[in-house]
Amino acid sequence: MARLQPLPPETTPELQPHFDFFLGTLGFTPNSVLTMQRRPKLAQALAVMNAAVMDPAGDVDLGFRRLIGHVVSQVSGCRYCQAHTLLGAKNFGVSDAKLADIWQYASSPHYNERERLALDFALAAAAQPNAVTDEQFATLQRHWSEGEIVEMLGVIAMFAFLNRWNDTLATPLEAAPQQLAQQALGDQGWTPGKHGG
Repeated sequence: MARLQPLPPETTPELQPHFDFFLGTLGFTPNSVLTMQRRPKLAQALAVMNAAVMDPAGDVDLGFRRLIGHVVSQVSGCRYCQAHTLLGAKNFGVSDAKLADIWQYASSPHYNERERLALDFALAAAAQPNAVTDEQFATLQRHWSEGEIVEMLGVIAMFAFLNRWNDTLATPLEAAPQQLAQQALGDQGWTPGKHGG
C-alpha cells in the first residue's frame, strides 16, 4: 500500500510542461512524479534531470539507457522502476526477446559484448559499496567513449535516486508497466511486490 498517495496532475498546473515530457516517453505521468509534486521544485528538478539524462541527442541508444536503469533497479530491488524501465525500453524499440533476457544478459545471445560490459558497469556502480574497479573501467573505456560513459553514469545515478524514492514510498505501479513487466519477466519470478494494487 502506498505510503503517500499520488496527487492528481491538476494539483500543480505549473508542472504540466514537465508532466508532458513523461506523456511523450511513457504515455502517462508517473505516480512517482505525482507524489513528488507536494514539493513542486523537486518534481521540476527531476523532470529537468530526466530530460537531460534521456536526451535523444545523446550517443547511447535510448532503449538501452532504459535497460541500464533496469539493471540498477534490479540491484536496489525497486520493482516500480524495474517495470518502468522495461516499458520505456520497449517504447524506444527494444525487442521483447531482449526484454525477457535482461536478467540473463551475460549469457543471452540477444546482448553483444559491448552491451554486456555496460550492464556489468551498471551493476557494479549500483552496488553498495560501489564495486567499479580500475580494471573494469579501463575495459569499458576500450568499448565506449567518455561521453557515452558519462551518459550511462547519468542513468545509473538518476535511478539510484528514483529507486530510493519509489521503494521508500511504495509508489503504486501503473497498469501499463506492470502488465509489461509481468509479461516479460513474470515467469522468472517478477512481481510488483509492495507496488501492486
